[in-house]
Amino acid sequence: MAQIIFLVVLIGGALLLYRRFISDAEKLAARSRQERKEKETGATGTLVKDPETGEYRLKKDDEA
Repeated sequence: MAQIIFLVVLIGGALLLYRRFISDAEKLAARSRQERKEKETGATGTLVKDPETGEYRLKKDDEA
């Protein structure tokens, strides 16, 4: 019985690590695509509109 519980916990942990790896890989790929697109167009960054003030600013790296 203890072996089954250990196996379930091990598989659950591996699944969580796998999902986190996939999530990080998707974020990295999206950032890479964005940087490539900016390089192609000659842009120095991406502008986003602040909903409160209505002003545009450069998008920060940690924003989605």
